[in-house]
Amino acid sequence: MKDWKRLLVAGSAGASVILLLKGKTAAGLLVAGVGIATLASEYPEKFADVRDHLPEYAERGTRYLDLISKTVEKIGERSARRKWLEGLLNE
Repeated sequence: MKDWKRLLVAGSAGASVILLLKGKTAAGLLVAGVGIATLASEYPEKFADVRDHLPEYAERGTRYLDLISKTVEKIGERSARRKWLEGLLNE
């Protein structure tokens, strides 16, 4: 990849993060799209491979999010139970 393309991709990634953190969602996504389009033009076969496997990646991501959600729920339940028991013991 040529230096100017690397600079464009890195600059758009950094600028999009800054814009998203500032709450300018539309601008952040637009700038991120420029970087992604530049990468796609440089590596079309890699992006075709990702596009072909996208449903698999989405399913795997959903499984991980479900696992994290269940874990957070269990931690919350245990924390609530412990507070309830501490309240009984302190009375």
